Amino acid sequence: MGVERWHRALPTAATALVVLGAAGCVGTPGAPAEPAGRPPASVAPSVARVCAKPAAGPTEAPAGAVKIDPAVAGDLAAQTRSHPAGTTFWLRPGKHRLEPDRYSQVVPKKGNRYLGAPGAVLDGRKTNQYAFGGRAGDVTIRHLTVQGFVAPHDEGVVNHDSADGWVIEHTTIQHNSGAGLMAGSRQRVRANCLRGNGQYGMNAYKDDGPLRDLVVEGNEVVANNRDDWERRRPGCGCTGGVKFWAVDGAQVRGNWVHGNRGAGLWADTNNNDFRIEDNVLEANDGAALIYEASYNAVIRENAIRRNNWVEGRKNADRGDSFPFATVYLSESGGEPRIEARTDKIEIYRNVLENNWSGITLWENADRFCNSPANTSSGDCTLLVRDTDRCARPAIATAPLYADCRWKTQRVDIHHNRFVLDKSVVECTVKCGRMAVLANYGTYPDWSPYQGERVAEAITHKQHNRWHDNVYLGPWTFVAHDPSRVLDFGQWQSAPYRQDTDSTLDPRAGG
Repeated sequence: MGVERWHRALPTAATALVVLGAAGCVGTPGAPAEPAGRPPASVAPSVARVCAKPAAGPTEAPAGAVKIDPAVAGDLAAQTRSHPAGTTFWLRPGKHRLEPDRYSQVVPKKGNRYLGAPGAVLDGRKTNQYAFGGRAGDVTIRHLTVQGFVAPHDEGVVNHDSADGWVIEHTTIQHNSGAGLMAGSRQRVRANCLRGNGQYGMNAYKDDGPLRDLVVEGNEVVANNRDDWERRRPGCGCTGGVKFWAVDGAQVRGNWVHGNRGAGLWADTNNNDFRIEDNVLEANDGAALIYEASYNAVIRENAIRRNNWVEGRKNADRGDSFPFATVYLSESGGEPRIEARTDKIEIYRNVLENNWSGITLWENADRFCNSPANTSSGDCTLLVRDTDRCARPAIATAPLYADCRWKTQRVDIHHNRFVLDKSVVECTVKCGRMAVLANYGTYPDWSPYQGERVAEAITHKQHNRWHDNVYLGPWTFVAHDPSRVLDFGQWQSAPYRQDTDSTLDPRAGG
């Protein structure tokens, strides 16, 4: 999984305001949930400043709760074992510890609740790998700090086994190795501080997926991928503030995702039906958002600023001509045959300000089911049940010719505001680009997608549209392949005919 090495885009003190009753926006497939209107002058979602002052937990144990003593090592795990499902545990103030074995952990029973008093910390002391694991569903964790655990690469500390129905709220998960938090189906992750974890703040992945119905709301996700896994394993595609794998139905709203090494949010391989809205995505080293080999999403009303400076500059300095993006859609598009609340990818009413670049729509001509160039190794599209069918000669004919590859199609980009001041970004070349392109297909030798077929399709035939946007600053545009760099007039003219009813003021950005 992950993206190909040569084109990767990677590569206040108030508590977050969380609207717990919001149910997302549903409507007629393919139609926006509300009129888009004109591009916004600004977007100002509430910034979820959770880490500075997390909400305090209960100062007294709730009626019937089991009280956990920090002076007794392993008390939380032992009390969990000795009490029935559905028990509430209240952790007294202080630093709680597990037994010193690396596999010691709390294994909840169905419906257990874990509540931290003010100052309650569960500390792995760089010894224990996992804090909470097991397959029991409907577990709740609130008002607790979880830190100092050393989960291995690609594993997580809280909900280690991706059990379903967990609720994690008002909890600080920080300074752990691996992922601070894993996710299962029907999980609710609200108003948490996911800070300084070695790999991910959260990794939404089930080994027996897909993972369904996930809410990620009002969290602060900051300074994750502390261990810089893309440097340790180049091209692994295994980092970010939050990573989503094969998630069907996600609400990602009201989060502050900032200062992460690599991408802020990354949905990688067979995700579907996402709502990404009202977030503040800023100052991430890589892209603010990657949506890769996935389907059907609405991305709206986000404030996206100062992202991709580190990786954009690094790739420009090495002479890479690829338009490294702040919002990067790689082999992702709308697909009406896959059930979702929309049948396209719609990006609207966002403000992108002083990022390294804008939006890139990309499709790798050599990436398809059974291709050695498919970085989602072993995975196929959601349209093909028998992956072995994607082979010659059948792959060269309908319907497999279309269905054996993830396609960047039916992407509608409108009523956004793109602002670039090169003096702020401190860039001189290869920044401020908007792009729709593919590579020249060459590999493998039995591929039916060789030559310019995919580049022609993504540019002219797959219903990818920009319109009704506002551009401030010296923006340029790339179409078909990296060598075709266009000015605004060329971008709007035949044969591309993009950005109808959009405007560009090259001096207004600064």
